[in-house]
Amino acid sequence: MSISEATVDSMIKDLPLPSNILKTLREDVLKAGVSKKEMEEIIERVMDEYTASCIEPCDAAGVVAAQSIGEPGTQMTMRTFHYAGVAEINVTLGLPRLIEIVDARKIPSTPMMTIALSKEHPEDYAYDREKTRALAWEIEATKIDHIADVTTDLSQMKLIIDLHEKAMEGRNITIDQVKEKFNEELNVLVSISPDIDNQIVITPGEPSYRELLQLAKSIHNVTLKGIEGIKRVVVRKEGEEYTLYTEGSALREVLQFEGVDKTRTSTNNINEIYEVLGIEAARNAIIKEATDTLREQGLTVDIRHIMLVADLMTSDGEVKQIGRHGISGEKASVFARAAFEVTVNHLLDAGMRGYVDELQGVTENIIVGQPIRMGTGDVHLISRKAERMSEAASPEIKAEKVAEAAPDVTPEIIAEEVEAKEE
Repeated sequence: MSISEATVDSMIKDLPLPSNILKTLREDVLKAGVSKKEMEEIIERVMDEYTASCIEPCDAAGVVAAQSIGEPGTQMTMRTFHYAGVAEINVTLGLPRLIEIVDARKIPSTPMMTIALSKEHPEDYAYDREKTRALAWEIEATKIDHIADVTTDLSQMKLIIDLHEKAMEGRNITIDQVKEKFNEELNVLVSISPDIDNQIVITPGEPSYRELLQLAKSIHNVTLKGIEGIKRVVVRKEGEEYTLYTEGSALREVLQFEGVDKTRTSTNNINEIYEVLGIEAARNAIIKEATDTLREQGLTVDIRHIMLVADLMTSDGEVKQIGRHGISGEKASVFARAAFEVTVNHLLDAGMRGYVDELQGVTENIIVGQPIRMGTGDVHLISRKAERMSEAASPEIKAEKVAEAAPDVTPEIIAEEVEAKEE
């Protein structure tokens, strides 16, 4: 007879197991419909397996993690690939991407975002191509090159901008908005041509060739609409719903748009995730990005090794790199810092300031030739010696004194040994 849900919960609630194992165990036993005796046997076997899987005391977890990530890293390629079927967007993959992650770069070499759209109703953004396309134009940065031709009129000392009506309609922008934006960004006279449709004339503040040519350059940098830094947005249909992929990243600004699903939108810029969503989200992003990068190359690394690295990078409440400007540079040991990079500088600095190395870690003990505090090197055996007595002392006194030195040996045992010697 299968046991009830309440019985299962009462049997597993106090087990010292991780929550995901407990959840899987609960689901599987309820699905299988086991009896109480079978449940007890399952729990016993799960506990045995879990205990066998746990790391041994004094084991070198950090070294194993470093080897487990470093060795597959030697099999990785150095190239940049197209991103998962989006031919228009290039993204750094392979070893360069893994180095970017552990170096905690402020801006990755190819920042990109995956923008998931809301799908609560059948008419929502995720299922409506027109709405999705309109949102893409709202997000993508629109420059003057996208919607107009710019001509420099040297004789009249003016810039003439001929706007393309179709491109403006597609990006949902008007001539008045363009004029207003140029007025805000540039300290110049902007006017709409009275004679020719869709033409804007810009006159520099001072009538000089230098001013005119500088103005011709600077108008190309003005973002007329959309988010600065989002160079391109690609719409893709995945299954039933539409998703946006962007070249460039601006998580805080994108989350403000209506129709964006805040819970599923992500970026490959870990520092941006840290600033917008906090340190726990950044830790999860490091784990996800590193795992995805390795998996894309066909390499399997146990997630626990990557989790250890992510924990180390984020344990102080901010994202730190595993380099001399981060974790390795902040070690307490002078030898450990010197062994990583810029050896002479660390040793000279420590000598000048009179630092003391406690020799607590692995690296520094190897350098000075001592056993490291790992495995058997962390275990100290102490033997107790029984105090030597003078031959003249009586068996009772000997027994008392030895009993003080070795409390686990009784006076009767000592007396018997002394009498046996005297005979």
